[in-house]
Formats: sequence, C-alpha cells, structure tokens
Amino acid sequence: MKHGGWLRRSLDLCSMRRGPWLARIVLCVALVSSCGRAPGTSHELTFWTIGREGEAVVKLLPDFERAHPDIHVNVQQLPMSAAHQKLLTAFAGGSTPDMAQVGNTWLPEMVALDAMEPLQARVDRSAMIKPSDYFASIWATNVVDGTLYGVPWYVDTRLLFYRKDLLKAAGFDAPPRDWAQWRRMLAALSDPQRHTYGVLLPTNEYEQLMSLAVQEPDPLLRDGNRYGNFESAGFRRALAFYVDTFRQHQAPAITNVEAGNPWSEFGRGVYAFYLSGPWNIGEFRKRLPADQQDDWSTAPLPGPNDAGIGAAGGSSLVIFRTSQHKDAAWQLIEFLSQPQVQQRFYDLLGDMPPRRSSWEGGALHDDPKALAFRDQLERARPTPAVPEWERIANEMQLIAAQAVAGELTIDQAVAEMNRRTDRILEKRRWMLDHAHPDAGASR
Repeated sequence: MKHGGWLRRSLDLCSMRRGPWLARIVLCVALVSSCGRAPGTSHELTFWTIGREGEAVVKLLPDFERAHPDIHVNVQQLPMSAAHQKLLTAFAGGSTPDMAQVGNTWLPEMVALDAMEPLQARVDRSAMIKPSDYFASIWATNVVDGTLYGVPWYVDTRLLFYRKDLLKAAGFDAPPRDWAQWRRMLAALSDPQRHTYGVLLPTNEYEQLMSLAVQEPDPLLRDGNRYGNFESAGFRRALAFYVDTFRQHQAPAITNVEAGNPWSEFGRGVYAFYLSGPWNIGEFRKRLPADQQDDWSTAPLPGPNDAGIGAAGGSSLVIFRTSQHKDAAWQLIEFLSQPQVQQRFYDLLGDMPPRRSSWEGGALHDDPKALAFRDQLERARPTPAVPEWERIANEMQLIAAQAVAGELTIDQAVAEMNRRTDRILEKRRWMLDHAHPDAGASR
C-alpha cells in the first residue's frame, strides 16, 4: 500500500471514539511512525549489463539481496550490438539507469558527456575495494583526467593459444619469448600448399594489431592525445611485423567470417597459434575432443625483444550522476568486488577477475591455462583514454588490411592512419584549445 493510504488510515483510526484515549494516541503514533519509515526502507536499483554478464549476475544477486533486504536489483540485459547506442540514447533522454557495466574503452566517452559519478571518495572510505589489489593497468583504464569513474569488474587481454604438440614436432619445446623466436616458429609451422598456417589473424579485427602495437614504447596518440602517432618508429615495427606475417604466408589474409569455425580449425592443425581472449579457454575445452585437451595451452604474448605487453581491456561498474540510489549502487559494487564473488562469477561465465586476491582460490588458482592470463595482466597497457579511440582503432585496421593486400606500403599506411586519426580528433583539439584554463590541459 502506498504511503498516502497508510497515512489516511492512521488518521481515520485516530478519529475513532473507541477505547481509552491513551490507547488511541499510542496507536496513532505507531501507525504514523511506520508510515514515515516506509519510503526509506526500499530501493529499486536498476542495473544495466551487456551480453552474457547479465545471465550470470542474476545468479549472484540472491545473496546480495538477502544481505540487503532493503535493496531490490532490477537487471536489464542489453545485447552487445546495441548496448553502446542504448547508453547514449538513455543519456540524451535523461533515462540512464542507476548503474551499469561499461566497457573500459567506452568510459572516456561517458565521462566526456558528464554522465558518470566520480568514485574516488567512496573508494577511500571502502573497507572492501583496495586499489593496490587490482592489476595496475586495469585500474588505470578507469581513471580519466586524474578522476576515478569506475571499478573494474572483469578483465580482458589477448594472448597466445597454441598447439603444444605441433610446436614440439617442429622442434620447439616452449612458446615464443620474443618476435624473432615467434617468426622462426611461424615459418616452421606454415605450409600454404597444405593449407596450414602458423597463426590466424582475422583482417577485420583490430585487437591483434593493437596487441602488437601496445608492446612498443611509443604511444599510439601524441600531444595530449590530440594527434595520431602511427608514424612513430615503434608502430612502424609493429605494423611491419603484422604485414610481413601475411606476406610470408604465415597467416591467411581472411576475415573472421571467412575463417569459419576457428576452434575446429585449430583442432585440425590448420593454425598453430591463435590470438584471443580468456573466454576461449572454455570454448576450446568444450569444442575440442577429450584426447586433444593436452595438446594445447596458452602463453603470454612475445614482445619485440622479451616478454610482451598486452592491451588492457574488460568492463567496469559505474554509477550514473542522475541516480537517486547511489549508496545502494555502491553497496552492489562492493558486493560484486568481493574475491569470493568474483571467483563464482568466473565459474559461471569465465570472465577473469581484476583483483589479484581473487586468483588465490577457486578454479583459477591451479589452472595453468588461466594463469598465463594472470601473468599477462601484470604486463598490460591501457589504450588511449579518448572517446574516439574505437573509431580510430577501426580505421587503423581498415588501413592495415589494405597494406596486407599490397595496396599500400608501410609508409603510406601509417601516413593514412595519421591523416584519418587527426580528422577524427579535430573536434577534440578544438575543445581543448578553447577550454577554460581551470578545466585542465589534458581533458
């Protein structure tokens, strides 16, 4: 019953002329007091998730709601293909949820719209969330212009899935440590006449080239993220290694659509290496037959000269500025950040936790195929924290595909990447050049 109904009934009871007057007063006080408490005892918290995470999180929420009986969480699951537009539309229409899962490459855009609630003060008061327990590069993706806007929920990076048996048959006892070793392995494992290749690098996915590029010391953008830096010596080396892999027929120049089923092709030995993310541990275990489960493993990326750096990815939990239930939303963020809850989340979905302590127990602790990701996450680097980054990365890959096809030289490709990037960042430069001095030079 609504608050007004209770109030009217209590007033009606107070007007009754039955029983001693003292009893009537006590009854009136009790009923009116209970009405006054009702609005503050329940929070309907709206939480937007993306993709399969919504299916898993609803299995964790009963424990949260038992511990917080005054909070009910309404989970809305957005499809990956429509999530970004849905968030922007909700902001434009003033209908954002209380909290959401946001990919860390989307976070700068949401911050630029002033849609996110800063979280540092809450972290400082929290007994649960300790920044030092998080992988540093993953935590850094949630800091924009020195302000914290999200708490990492799960992490993602790319590394090598590889066929141990094929490497051993070719004379290699361990996965590659650097690019020179990797090139020798790719050459030994590739035989285009038999339609076998060292590695699968779908030409319509930017993550593989980006994973090579972040290993170089040169930043991908320069001058406060105002211009492209693709003509740097570091990116040239990364692009040359990527393009040469195709030109030497160590990877087929095909898209992921043309590649068909990468798991079965990997199992058949068509590819010896596959750059991918943690979700594929579960996929390979499910899709490859039992007698092949010991034939494959995972390894951190090789670097130009030593162990490589990975791109820091994943999703974070954020609170929207317009939320009327920020304290309740923060309580849910703290619950989902508990190591034991993150371990359950991994068991349900395979999403890897961002906290080191969450790796100390559960299925992750003794799984060597997962521990390679643990190793890689200690050496990861965030991509540029600008709202335009995904557009830039897509353009980067379109141009790289032209270089793979022989339509552009390396020099022409990096020059064109810079030209398109500078055009994409034109509005950003104007805003920075006309910003009020107090706004800060890096925003």
